[in-house]
Amino acid sequence: MSLFDTVAALPLTVESYELTEHDREFGEFTRGSTVIHLRGEGQEGIGEDVIYEVLDHIAHRDAGPVHDFTGVKSLGEFCELVGGLDLFPTPPEREPSRHYRRWAYESAALDLALRQAGSSLHDVVGRDPKPLTFVCSTRLGGFGPDAEPSNTEPIQKRLSKYPTLEFKLDPENDWTPELIAEIRELAPVKVLDLKGLYRGTPVDVETDPELYRRVAETFPEAYLEDPDLNDATREVLAPYDERVTWDANLHSLDDVKANARKAVNSKPSRFGSLEELFSIYEYCADNGIAIYSGGQGELQVGRGQIQYLASLFHPDTPNDCAPSGFNDPAVPDGMTSSPMDPAPSATGFRWAE
Repeated sequence: MSLFDTVAALPLTVESYELTEHDREFGEFTRGSTVIHLRGEGQEGIGEDVIYEVLDHIAHRDAGPVHDFTGVKSLGEFCELVGGLDLFPTPPEREPSRHYRRWAYESAALDLALRQAGSSLHDVVGRDPKPLTFVCSTRLGGFGPDAEPSNTEPIQKRLSKYPTLEFKLDPENDWTPELIAEIRELAPVKVLDLKGLYRGTPVDVETDPELYRRVAETFPEAYLEDPDLNDATREVLAPYDERVTWDANLHSLDDVKANARKAVNSKPSRFGSLEELFSIYEYCADNGIAIYSGGQGELQVGRGQIQYLASLFHPDTPNDCAPSGFNDPAVPDGMTSSPMDPAPSATGFRWAE
């Protein structure tokens, strides 16, 4: 029986649902977050919508709970129903957002089904949660024309409190050889997100083959994620091809099959459905492809849920799902270090930081 078949068989009763707002301001940037609350048999299952466009969140919440889930009898039936619904009252600004919202509903349904059954995810799939290795993803510069130039202050601030921390970084066009050397001396870098697949976003990076060469040479242990491949960059990255990984262009098992080398970044919300996610776990395990997790700036239950999945299916890779406090510029005291101890709830699909 496949992983998905195992969880799809869980009985599920949905009597009602609610949407709640959890948006947060980060300076000039608002991170939208809507939590889906599915209720039935005295239990509640929750999942987080991590769409980036705030107007899409507002339209969803304003429309309210318009879908009827009361006829489903199992988690598998719920997932099939959601896969055929248009969950957007108005078309989303970006097509991948459809996957993000579907994940919010299916993860909430998984949580509810498990709670109604009095079981945990790890019990149902027969895997023990393991200590979770994580990296801290942070930018060394700001956004926009008035942003501060890239510097190592964000790394130094975090290392001053958590000296064993490892990093996922986004190389920028202003990364000089001197800055790259300084980063190398400060801390281990496990993933370099080249942002080569983004266009028209605040995080766009102009493709620079020389920058690719410098970071690939300087950080020999780092995955090289989402490069912009053209004639010049292919030549530069040819010696490091097995370190090339993908994230932004992966939305299905077929995408993984077409693009994976030795590793992939698995963001559950990018795949949307539980069936697709679990099929990717099985395919990668069967074909010797490493998986590391990616975060989406989750503000609520979504962060714990991806930590839970990573602890079950790929606990030892450079998972970009650090406790959310590491994204806080203040860098709070008292956070756990990597690897973090497993913290699954006794029932359901939740994880306590």
